[in-house]
Amino acid sequence: MTFFNLNARLEGDSHFVADLPLSAVRLMKDANYPWLLLIPRKPDLVEIIDLEEGDQLQLMREIALTSQVLRNVTDCEKLNVGALGNQVSQLHVHVIARFRDDAAWPGPIWGAAPFEGYEPERVDTLIDQFREAFSTETT
Repeated sequence: MTFFNLNARLEGDSHFVADLPLSAVRLMKDANYPWLLLIPRKPDLVEIIDLEEGDQLQLMREIALTSQVLRNVTDCEKLNVGALGNQVSQLHVHVIARFRDDAAWPGPIWGAAPFEGYEPERVDTLIDQFREAFSTETT
């Protein structure tokens, strides 16, 4: 039997939100941007093409669901979705809520603003909102 291990950097940089059929959903700790990660819970994945075809389709469904949840919770103006993996090779997909007044608009978020952590009560509230939205969207 093979086991899924979450990359230590992904774990340290994010909070657990929920498990979907294929992926773990995690909230990045940077409060500059509401930012969810989808991490397929399968071992030894680097690229989307490393997933079997059925899992590729499931990941696309989960990206769409996560995008909808993020938009519903944040009322964002734009969603950025990407699977970069240049610094952490474990397959993960970024789903980022963007606003015209965010620190990086209209460019990419990486390196645009210093890290800003969430206030503890804000992160708890946001995670609860995401969990509620996922449960509403999947029922």
